[in-house]
Amino acid sequence: MFQPDIPKILEIHAAERAKRKRPDGTAQYVLLSEEHTHLAADPFTERIEREPVRDHVTVAVIGAGFAGLITGARLKEAGVTDVRIVESGGDVGGTWYWNRYPGVRCDVASLIYLPLLEETGYMPTEWYSSGEEIFEHCRRIAKHYDLYDKGLFHTRVTDLEWDETARRWTVRTDRGDEFTAQFVSYGLGHLSVPKLPGVPGVETFAGHMFHTSRWDYAYTGDPDGGPLDNLRDKRVAIIGTGATAVQAVPELATACQELFVFQRTPSAVEVRNNRPIDPEWFARIATPGWQRRWLENYADNMTAAVSPREDLVDDSWTTLARLMRDSGGEGPSTDPDAPEGVSGELFADLRKMDELHARIDATVRDPRTAELLKPWYHLPCKRITFHDEFLDAFNVPTVHLVDTDGKGPERITERGVVVAGVEYEVDCVIFASGFEVNTAPTRRVGFDAVGRDGARLSEYWADGMRTMHSIHVHGFPNAFLVQPATGAMRFSNVSHILMESAQTVATVIAHAVSEGIGVVEVTRQAEDDWMQNVGVDEGWASFLTSDCTPGYVNNEGGGLGAFSLFQDYLSPDVMTFFRILQEWRDAREFTGLEFR
Repeated sequence: MFQPDIPKILEIHAAERAKRKRPDGTAQYVLLSEEHTHLAADPFTERIEREPVRDHVTVAVIGAGFAGLITGARLKEAGVTDVRIVESGGDVGGTWYWNRYPGVRCDVASLIYLPLLEETGYMPTEWYSSGEEIFEHCRRIAKHYDLYDKGLFHTRVTDLEWDETARRWTVRTDRGDEFTAQFVSYGLGHLSVPKLPGVPGVETFAGHMFHTSRWDYAYTGDPDGGPLDNLRDKRVAIIGTGATAVQAVPELATACQELFVFQRTPSAVEVRNNRPIDPEWFARIATPGWQRRWLENYADNMTAAVSPREDLVDDSWTTLARLMRDSGGEGPSTDPDAPEGVSGELFADLRKMDELHARIDATVRDPRTAELLKPWYHLPCKRITFHDEFLDAFNVPTVHLVDTDGKGPERITERGVVVAGVEYEVDCVIFASGFEVNTAPTRRVGFDAVGRDGARLSEYWADGMRTMHSIHVHGFPNAFLVQPATGAMRFSNVSHILMESAQTVATVIAHAVSEGIGVVEVTRQAEDDWMQNVGVDEGWASFLTSDCTPGYVNNEGGGLGAFSLFQDYLSPDVMTFFRILQEWRDAREFTGLEFR
């Protein structure tokens, strides 16, 4: 029988939250590209010099991650073939180009996470695909749809400016390119700008260091999934215990002479249960339209008010959603163990966290380490992680958890990392500190689009993002966004959102091209109406800010801010959002847009 001391647990939550709150908030991090440019270099693909491009294309797709690849694919399917992808990396893939650290995998089932599986005829090999497999699938999409043609790689857009007279966009890049495009489409790079913890003394470290999104296999050895043999005589520090470290630590645990894992806040680690996909089983389920059916079933299981009768994915995500949904929600708990008056959401949250704590106790042999690995916060406060070997890695005698009591490392010296006055001498420091998430979009993408009448996007969005359908922005004609903000939020499968948005963008552009329409722009009234419809859930925002331990979800405790990816909108929910987009596309009336 589960009988938690709820006041005591909430008291622990508050104490853990308080000691992690810092006055510098998100300023505690620095960007690789600004402060440590040598760490931002591409270690995977050699940059090839070329002449600047001066031409015109129908569509410029900025970014070759999932958003750009799906948009390019849908444009090609719709008959718009004059498409150019511009990408800062050396190949397609976006996050999956950069994230090649050992152990990297998706944490949403590959059958619904990898886009365009049915169109490319590909069956993932595992339930949760490795980063290598996902990157290769990105390349598969690019080849299948001929998206490498006209593509510009190792190229960063620096200026995007609308020319009202010519009715086209001018695109300028860091390689001297200056070309025009009738239409532009881009995402907002929610996982594209790597950050470092602003630990004093980084520049003094005499050993080797790198960020996990720039994994240095020349130093560690074996980029093909084998043992990291070069580390066998190395003492290695990894800073961070978020989703990246949860995947990388098991790979490092048996490779290094010694591994020091520096923890600010422990992750909630749920079972992954990865397994191979059986080709015979896949052949039975992969009938026409199979991936859309699976996508919609997963979305329904994650967001529906009542549990659907069928759960095709049936994993830890959908099990957790079902637990929270069937608990009684914001009303009194339906759990027979719950005290009177306790809400269903709170009791289900505490029960699940208790299960995760029990899993730690059952796995980690050292009691002190086990206690330090236990998360003390509400489950929605941080992105839950999934792994079957992370906890057991701390049973390896040469793996040491260095808990920083919520403060992070004190400083880095010439020889190592200092925590609470103790210096841990290491040969290598690996930063598993993730990416910028909730900062201003113009900061993440690296340019500030200039729309009609010289208006800058940063100025138009000074008080927060405004769109229609999360795609169209008034005053920025022929420009389209493929991203989740101001649309369907708080949904674990972001790739599904990108698929729906990309299809919508391709439908509008194809219509304009086929009809000889020069300019497409959303009206201010339509944008106003949409933003009225998707008003922010202030209760959720208050919960993340007031009840959650600091982290990237709540801008390190400073509140969600104007550009948070974790806003929750009162309407529409995910499935309603998808239905709105599909009905809007299918009607072919394009209500809210002006064509001229």
